[in-house]
Amino acid sequence: MLGRHGFGSHRDQSQPYGEFQPTGKFGKMFTKLSALIPSPESLTELGNGMLDAMPDDPAGDNNDVPAGYTYLGQFIDHDITFDPTSLQEKLVDPSGLRNFRTPMLDLDCLYGSGPADQPYLYQRDDRELSQIGKTSSTPPGGDPSVPTELPFNLPRAVNGFATIGDPRNDENLIVAQLHLAFQRFHNKVVAEIRDGKIQQVAPLRKKPFDEARDLVIWHYQWIVLNDFLPRILDNEQLDLALEERRFYEHGVDPYIPVEFSVAAYRFGHSMVRQSYDYNRVFRANTQPSASLKLLFFFSGLSGTGEGAPIPSDWIIDWRRFFEVSDGFAVGLSRQINPFLVGFLQDLPNVPAPNSLAVRNLLRGRSLGLPPGQSVARYMGFTALTPEELSQGPDGQIAAKHGFHIESPLWYYILKEAEVQGKGKRLGQVGSRIVAEVFVGLLEADSSSFLARNPNWKPILPGRVPGTFTMADLLTYVGDVNPIGDKA
Repeated sequence: MLGRHGFGSHRDQSQPYGEFQPTGKFGKMFTKLSALIPSPESLTELGNGMLDAMPDDPAGDNNDVPAGYTYLGQFIDHDITFDPTSLQEKLVDPSGLRNFRTPMLDLDCLYGSGPADQPYLYQRDDRELSQIGKTSSTPPGGDPSVPTELPFNLPRAVNGFATIGDPRNDENLIVAQLHLAFQRFHNKVVAEIRDGKIQQVAPLRKKPFDEARDLVIWHYQWIVLNDFLPRILDNEQLDLALEERRFYEHGVDPYIPVEFSVAAYRFGHSMVRQSYDYNRVFRANTQPSASLKLLFFFSGLSGTGEGAPIPSDWIIDWRRFFEVSDGFAVGLSRQINPFLVGFLQDLPNVPAPNSLAVRNLLRGRSLGLPPGQSVARYMGFTALTPEELSQGPDGQIAAKHGFHIESPLWYYILKEAEVQGKGKRLGQVGSRIVAEVFVGLLEADSSSFLARNPNWKPILPGRVPGTFTMADLLTYVGDVNPIGDKA
């Protein structure tokens, strides 16, 4: 699964397929396909039926994907897209939506505009280092023996909101701790450049900050292409996208296809667990429990402010989320299928509808997404049969409204993952859309490793020389379990 970047060629521009969207915002990948516009009531019934009725059943776990990749996927999404427009019933022109993130894998959510323009993201006495926050001075409630004010929190303003490049990375505690891990990653690389442990490419031209930023971004891009995507995609479709992009063409300014942002890349919602084996204090299905509700409470954006900064006993143990330690039972994500856990189907503090599944389906309707069957046939795949789409309690609702004949694209992609990928990974349509967009964004970015040096290999230490995974990043940074195994 590693080393895929070596293909590095995109399609011949003279080929007739591929529908160019000259926009740097959002756009459509399949402009020739007609939209599916079912009634909001039918989508609401389908969305409400997409409930994981047994969220703690191990049979619904994905043994191939550790739990941390759910939130790595969310972190990556926040790096490339941000559409703050509200839900509405009327159709919306996707090209009129503004993307508040650069559509590149450049970690602008971490670096912002740099130390000169956004100095509050960096340390006052050393503008090359990312600002790190401390945990609360209040003794932890789950285990009072854990020291207070440890440097394992996002930096925060007095009102509790995180002072980071993208506030969405503080909407739940796991993605917040992941953002913090990337901040610490940057600081570690800067320190090793200064100490001479990492040789600078151009020491007379580049400051340690600039060298570190390039290295961090390139290793991050490698992780996306060679660690994250192979775990969740049909690898045949990923390889084909690397050899030749057929459906995502972007011109000078890359855009984000709504088929990607509103449908294919929302597969991660089904991977979310109801509770997590978080650290030695907060475990899954125990008291105190690391429930999804608490993971939202202990954040500055989704919580009330009372849980931020976090108590020290809410510092994450990364061994439970990524394959950091041999012999340690890493937690798992849920399977990729048409079911979401109860918390996501009854979201607090959001305007109606408060079901995430319903919101996703209505969003696809408002943006005029084509049915999944049309996309499958256009891409040259055999579409799922009505019988396959009618399986299960969700399928019965889908058939009631004719969605087994023409399916909302997001629902189709989840059903395709269930049928073709056995819940372990996306099927053909979902995989090809996701693969082509990521490969296309990397090829369009003149500063990415894929565009600048497609034969580049990671230079930071990994378990396998010449490769680099998310587990390698966390191992390199250190402190994978800051509060330890015992009180």
